[in-house]
Amino acid sequence: MTDTDTPALTTWAGSHTFRGGPVVHPTTVEEVAAVVAAARNVRALGSRHSFHDLADGPGTLVALDRLDVPIELDPEAGTVTVGAGVRYGELARHLHAQGWALHTMASLPHIAVAGTVATATHGSGDRASNLSAAVRGLELVGADGQVRTLGADDPELPGSVVALGGLGVVTRVTLAVEPTFDVAQEVFVDLPWSVALDRFEDLMGSAWSVSLFTDWTGDTVGQVWRKHRVDAGVPAAGPELAGARPAGRPMHPVPGQDPVACTEQGGVPGPWHERLPHFRLEFTPSAGAELQSEWLVPREHAVAAIEALRGLRDLVHPLLFVSEIRSIAGDDLWLSTAHGGDRVALHFTWKPLRAEVDAALPAIEAALAPFDARPHWGKLFSGPGPDRTWQDLYPRWDDARALLGRRDPEGRFANDFLQRVGLRG
Repeated sequence: MTDTDTPALTTWAGSHTFRGGPVVHPTTVEEVAAVVAAARNVRALGSRHSFHDLADGPGTLVALDRLDVPIELDPEAGTVTVGAGVRYGELARHLHAQGWALHTMASLPHIAVAGTVATATHGSGDRASNLSAAVRGLELVGADGQVRTLGADDPELPGSVVALGGLGVVTRVTLAVEPTFDVAQEVFVDLPWSVALDRFEDLMGSAWSVSLFTDWTGDTVGQVWRKHRVDAGVPAAGPELAGARPAGRPMHPVPGQDPVACTEQGGVPGPWHERLPHFRLEFTPSAGAELQSEWLVPREHAVAAIEALRGLRDLVHPLLFVSEIRSIAGDDLWLSTAHGGDRVALHFTWKPLRAEVDAALPAIEAALAPFDARPHWGKLFSGPGPDRTWQDLYPRWDDARALLGRRDPEGRFANDFLQRVGLRG
């Protein structure tokens, strides 16, 4: 195990500098347990793809990037067990080589498994629940320094998967897998907003995964990315794209960025893990130096919420690289942003203008409050919205809060973020 006494760590995009320390890099689960048992305060670090202080805190920071846990595939159970620090892109290559797949991928394959599921990070698609919903078991080191395992039938598992690091340091994650499949990705440009909104349901259901990219100005959606599962038999195009035209060349969702960083387009079939993400593992994803926010609204409110955001174009556009609209199937995880029903995600990739973005967040949250919007836990937000409480948005909020208090009574894994949102006192 190695450590750094004076860490100078930042989040992936440089949006937050971590305090505390030392930073330790355990290589075994036993070393993780020893670190937790000896520390007064602990926070786990994954790939640091959050944009604020979610993984920050006083005391020891446990980086999981060197945790040496083998990938264990169980074909009979249809599961794979991996170390917490494994990145999805690396796991995907291993699974595909063995003839298996995950049901979805996030747009960035660079993110680590444990941090991804702890924040309810998602992929895209009407039938694709978020990555957390694939969890069938967890191994974690709790506040007492003991290793604990939760199986698929454990009544605490739905409250422990999306736990924002508040229950301990996750060391292993068991995920559901399925036989590998191919995906073909196509891109269209300049879809009229009138078509996008009038035929929203047909459009979002026209492929396994559909993303709309916009800067909220003008009369058209800038880009439509559609990812078709070759085994699903969904046609390549239909009347829901009336008025749009094929891109004709590779595209990057952020205007001005080199599309070489993006996964292959043009309708060419390829392995699921080389098409479902927007970006290739070998390249810096998205814009690099950026900020992000995202809110998820119930599917039935999607069109109204989009219209509300279009009314904020003058506020949003000067701060924005691009926005993305996509769909996510519902799940039953207590703190998942898709808990209780299908959702549509409204994502913002901001320019690195932190003060200006922070100032804009309350106006966006006010516009989305009538639609019960839930912010993505790992991205920038200011609160649950005006006249809203977290209990309003999450029916199992009090249960989740009680679980964190029961499993970590002294607040070993607590930090400013958990206290700010009210999950810790």
